[in-house]
Amino acid sequence: MESIGIIGCGNLGLSILKGIQQKSPDVQVYASKRNIESLQEYANEKTTVTNDNAAVIQNSEILILSLKPYTLLPFLEEHAHHIDPRKHTLVSCATGITLDEITQVINQRIGVYRAMPNTASAVNESVTAISSNQDPLSRSNSVSEIFESLGTVVQIDENLMESATILGACGIAYVLRFMRAMIQGGIEVGFDAQTATEIVSQTMKGAAELIIENKTHPEEEIDKVTTPKGCTIVGLNEMEHAGFSSALIKGIVTSFNKIER
Repeated sequence: MESIGIIGCGNLGLSILKGIQQKSPDVQVYASKRNIESLQEYANEKTTVTNDNAAVIQNSEILILSLKPYTLLPFLEEHAHHIDPRKHTLVSCATGITLDEITQVINQRIGVYRAMPNTASAVNESVTAISSNQDPLSRSNSVSEIFESLGTVVQIDENLMESATILGACGIAYVLRFMRAMIQGGIEVGFDAQTATEIVSQTMKGAAELIIENKTHPEEEIDKVTTPKGCTIVGLNEMEHAGFSSALIKGIVTSFNKIER
């Protein structure tokens, strides 16, 4: 695989770095961050950590730009003269910045991808949505391989990238908030926090695996648990009376509208 540069090793960039090291330890990686002290433990003969972004660009072929959206285009303007379309492929993980906006700044015909993984990259369980423009270096497979080492990959049209951001990346927080509520409920009905967390975590994992392995709709699996006049259905109905599903849907749509603005 081509050498990989990760510009901006905050939470997401560091998750990507960890995933690559776990699944593709022989790939040469260059990782940058303003303060590199927190990256030193990940440095080895295959991973170079630095605060010199120009050096990362110079030594890498596939550049993963894990930057805040408001810093991405200024960064590209500053470093455009270092980027060579005969060598480099760009992968942006910035929310809301389009492929066209990136290529206009570079002002050259260059392969650009948008990728939206989530922080589960750190444990190789991310889902990453990818979209791209025309890639003169034909590195689609290489880009997919990088993110497949972090979990699963979904190829989508760019006009769905903001939706994928909400459902996959923001979705981690939504699921964790649901888990926190379940744990709090577990404590209220008698468990200590550690035991409640263990039960809820495995229950969440098991529920996800049921849908993935059986390729069923969640409601079909719910029907297997709900018996007439049983404790499951009364709990579900009480949650719905309190607006559980509606609140979740409203939250997703509100997050989406925030990006769209």
